[in-house]
Amino acid sequence: MNCSQCGGEAPADSAFCPHCGAQLAGAQAASNPSGAPASARFRPGNVAAGNQPAEDELWSGTYSPKAMIGTMIGLGILTVVGLIIAILAGGVGLIVWGIAAILLWGLLAVVVMYRRLTVRYRLTNFRFFHETGLLSRNRDRIEVIDINDVTLHQKLIERMFNVGTIHIQSSDVTDPDIYLHGIEDVHRVTDLIDNTRRAERQRRGVFMENIGSQQPGVYGGS
Repeated sequence: MNCSQCGGEAPADSAFCPHCGAQLAGAQAASNPSGAPASARFRPGNVAAGNQPAEDELWSGTYSPKAMIGTMIGLGILTVVGLIIAILAGGVGLIVWGIAAILLWGLLAVVVMYRRLTVRYRLTNFRFFHETGLLSRNRDRIEVIDINDVTLHQKLIERMFNVGTIHIQSSDVTDPDIYLHGIEDVHRVTDLIDNTRRAERQRRGVFMENIGSQQPGVYGGS
């Protein structure tokens, strides 16, 4: 089904949109024709019965070369200035400039390639995955419900090309602070992570509220 608020796709049995966190009226009507409160649909038995929403991938990405545009501009200016100096210096100067330019631009290409190959990010409606490494691979995951804050950092040139760094703060013991450098379409990705976190907290809150109502002496249950 599609969310009436943001238009994003959501699993048929979802109570909340995984993109914006809005309650899905269509899902409520389909799974609750009697008009009972929404919290009644999140009973402990529902998970075992297979009514738990499916884990869907919402976004995946890696380091974008656009994050190096500022460095490329600076290196381009340096190359032009070096060329002018080399022309004024004569024969040997041109050879030195040519070697230096090849080394500098080659190093920049290696850095961009290395960063793209050594980081990988993936977001689902339940978890965030963070992979690093080239020859050996380290993979960490955190529950989106454990994410406490999501902030965006952009420099001037990065704002022009819609790239930047996303900082995720969480209660995860292994990686409480994760920095996602060089993320393309960074505003949309930041909002997606934050909205997914809010939606999962709302869903878990409804679920836990219902569990408490089923157990005497828990969460105010009688």
